Amino acid sequence: MTVVDTAPRSFTATIRAIFKQSWPILISQWASMAFGVLDTAMTGHASPTDLATLALSISIYITVFVGLMGVMHALIPIQAQYVGAGQLKRVGEVWGQGIWVSVVLSIVGGAVMLFPDFWLSFSGEISPLVRAQMSSYLLALTFALPAGLMFRTVYALANAVSRPKLIMMINLSGIALKIFFNWLLIFGNWGLPALGATGAGIASAIVLWINLGMGLWVILRMPFYKQFHLKLGWPDFRMLWSILKLGIPMGGSYLVEVCAFTFMTLLVAQEGIAVVGGQQIMSNLAALAYMMPMSIGVATAALAAQLIGAQQMQQAHRTSMMGLLVGLCGALITSVFLFSGRNLIVAAYTNNPEVAAVALSLLTLLPFFHVVDAMQCINSYLLRAHKVAMVPMLLQTFALMVIGLGGGWYLGFGPGRALMEPLRNYLLAGSPVGAGSMWLMATIGLSVSATLLHCWYRYITRTLRA
Repeated sequence: MTVVDTAPRSFTATIRAIFKQSWPILISQWASMAFGVLDTAMTGHASPTDLATLALSISIYITVFVGLMGVMHALIPIQAQYVGAGQLKRVGEVWGQGIWVSVVLSIVGGAVMLFPDFWLSFSGEISPLVRAQMSSYLLALTFALPAGLMFRTVYALANAVSRPKLIMMINLSGIALKIFFNWLLIFGNWGLPALGATGAGIASAIVLWINLGMGLWVILRMPFYKQFHLKLGWPDFRMLWSILKLGIPMGGSYLVEVCAFTFMTLLVAQEGIAVVGGQQIMSNLAALAYMMPMSIGVATAALAAQLIGAQQMQQAHRTSMMGLLVGLCGALITSVFLFSGRNLIVAAYTNNPEVAAVALSLLTLLPFFHVVDAMQCINSYLLRAHKVAMVPMLLQTFALMVIGLGGGWYLGFGPGRALMEPLRNYLLAGSPVGAGSMWLMATIGLSVSATLLHCWYRYITRTLRA
């Protein structure tokens, strides 16, 4: 018995299936990203110090959370293949073991976030006030981490069975709660103290626990999910290992991607608070735009994994290629909006003229950056549908960390600082030397990553056909 349609589809039907599954994921991801956007926009109107605190703190949290989230996303192809094969009870067993994985990862991630001084050692001299606020902000997010990771078991299950609207509705309701708690805690309304960036962290923790409660209530009570026999059960070390065997390199790939930009933010902090603020706006927009290819990648990978489980290998490949095409078209459309609306976008983020000037100088590059970022993202998901994660992680490490981050440091802050100047002045006139060079090399690194990942996907599919 299967709960999804794994019969061969036409070109049009395949495109429709990808859109049907990806648009709720996209809205859900945007809703999740709205937390960061709201924090950045609202603290930006509190004070430049709060914005700098948020920029540095959230880069650390995102590094930890996204890496651990990547491990949890191993549940999607595993469960989707079981769904395609009709092994529904196995879906529920994997879900329960995913809860145990999230608990262990929460302990590891919380321990890492409680020591921000290690991360700040890359940033040079940082204001004592910013350091103090960072510690309290990250402490609040340490309590948010278990809820965020456990919610990923609900997220993975909903996508594996092609029911992503559940996550969309929960995340949309979370936006309203986030706005309300931010308003209370950042600015100190209704007689509460004005906590600035720390208030934003506390608000996130409250909302994430509420979201988790709603998600668990739905999947444990809705009749559709009863056929999977969802239960926690005792830890099954064989199944835990199967999740971690795929999840650790997947998390490594996520971590490589986000680490490159985290360390970029930490390095750019040397150029002052205004540059950090502009860097945060650029990073936030890049992450917001990234949600589109990510949603298409998740949807395409889930559909392809279902087909792989049903032994429909040719249809799985056709679905993967259609997902790549849809992602490219979406990235080009997004790039046009980013370029034409950059002045209005920056004005919505900050009213500080120095921060705005830095952000506008960097945003010229964002359309090109987004297109290559979209291609490397979707190609990585196509490989994950086949449970291939180790080689992609190594390829991304080389492209993003060595070429992107290493090259950016060498040309922006290191001995090769003067080598990038003609290109930076031509493409990003008026941008800070370090930040501009870092973003240029990050774009080149993503281009290399996209190319290598697609070549490896082609190799994998040719090998399977042979």
